[in-house]
Amino acid sequence: MAVAVSQQAYPGSDQQVRRALAVPYAIYRGRVLRADQDTAGLRAWRSERWELDLGVAGAFAARSQDIDARRGMRDLGTLVEFGPRVRVKLGSDPKRSAWRLDLPLRGVFDLDDGAAHRGMAFEPELSFQRRAASGLSMSASIGAIVADQRLARTFYAVDAADVAPGRPAYAASSGLVAWRVSGSVSQPLGTDWRVFGFARLDSLNGAANRDSPLVRRTTGLTAGVGLSYTWLRSVRPARD
Repeated sequence: MAVAVSQQAYPGSDQQVRRALAVPYAIYRGRVLRADQDTAGLRAWRSERWELDLGVAGAFAARSQDIDARRGMRDLGTLVEFGPRVRVKLGSDPKRSAWRLDLPLRGVFDLDDGAAHRGMAFEPELSFQRRAASGLSMSASIGAIVADQRLARTFYAVDAADVAPGRPAYAASSGLVAWRVSGSVSQPLGTDWRVFGFARLDSLNGAANRDSPLVRRTTGLTAGVGLSYTWLRSVRPARD
């Protein structure tokens, strides 16, 4: 898979982090081990409507020297989230569309600092997915990010040692980080190739740390495009 991404450095930043990657990628939907576009992890329990899994997700690092608001402060490392997620199927129809509610609660760890614990995040999300007979897939979702005080400090606190002109001291508090609206689309190009794109808009309206001097913009966009090639397929496809 090859993908190019422009990502907001952190919710509230007025600068972007851009990456272009070519990486091997697997989609595997076994009864226990799961890996797909959303996350990778272990499915602990499943019923017709409910599912509980342990998953992993992440975000790119951002060097503070490249971000005006954070210059001289500690870098935002490559953050990896790990923890349980409850998934509720809200309904589907014969036209290949479905509604779903995800309720993940995850610890956040900094891989660039020896996997140091940066806090906890709760990220509820309501999503709609539709797949056309042609293979075109579309999804849209709305959600929120809620952080504990430790994670809020990672993004928004300004300690005494980091005070600078235009950057006063600030004590971050737990609560809402951002509202999030996102969408994606993918289209097969023949049997093995697929092109895809995605976009996400974050809004800090009503956020707990809206007044932090590190917040320079109340809305921010993350977007990307990519191309994937299916090298191997299982003999028997998964049912879900």
